[in-house]
Amino acid sequence: MSDPTEPGPPRPDHRRVVVVSGGTDGMGRALALARAGRGDSVVAIGSDRDKGRRLLADAERLGAPGRIDFVPADLSSVAGTRAVIDRIGELHQVVDALGLFANRQSTERIVTAEGLERTFALYYLSRYLLGHGLAPLLRRSATPVIVNVAGTGVVQGRVHWDDLQLERRYRTITAQLQAGRANDLLGVAFARSADNPVRYVLYHPGFTRSGDLGPLPAPVRLLIRAAARLAARPVEESVAPVHGFIDHPPAAPLTAIDRGKPVPLTLRTLDPADAERLAEMTEALLDATRHG
Repeated sequence: MSDPTEPGPPRPDHRRVVVVSGGTDGMGRALALARAGRGDSVVAIGSDRDKGRRLLADAERLGAPGRIDFVPADLSSVAGTRAVIDRIGELHQVVDALGLFANRQSTERIVTAEGLERTFALYYLSRYLLGHGLAPLLRRSATPVIVNVAGTGVVQGRVHWDDLQLERRYRTITAQLQAGRANDLLGVAFARSADNPVRYVLYHPGFTRSGDLGPLPAPVRLLIRAAARLAARPVEESVAPVHGFIDHPPAAPLTAIDRGKPVPLTLRTLDPADAERLAEMTEALLDATRHG
């Protein structure tokens, strides 16, 4: 990889390099195809190779052949996520936008090979690693932005400081809400980094007809699909604001949007002291995986 502190090569104004985690399903997939259709170069990260092949085939049918690089990876693995960061550095000298979508619900507590609760590892830790790991390439862009698609504005749930891996209190919703609140704090801490030109957007699209329901029991899948037909937003509608964040990043270091409305940064779920505390705990956790 070339020196990320040096300016990147000149590129046409309309062409961006966009990295999308969770790029083979739902909103991530829609964003990847739409950006490729606009002429951008896209790196789509996903765990399913068949879905990756279908994504590339759809890009070709849409008249955007060769504009998407599919990088297969298990983002619940810290080592796997670090390998993805290295791979992106081999593909591109600059990253203009990082869209963070990867998430998967689990009805039971699953521990990864690195000893981490999988929801926390996938939904939060992979986003922490990708944001910080790609920061040198993002800093080389004239308009760098990270869009973290989670549940900002929601105040339910909390970070379980004494049990981040939910060894004592695992529930599907508990795990999802904890990771969502952790992503809120991730955005706060990242935006407070010294001399940081990368804009950070926390974006809650609301209930969307999106995502892989495969891990859920059949009755739950049926209920969610029935509710989605009645109340959920189409994927394209939920993705539309993300294009705006990419094309015209906000001026502020941190922006939080909940279903089209700005979220006050004074909200208790965006507490800077909690953000610093979680960042320190996260680094200690990641350091343990290196030496575990």
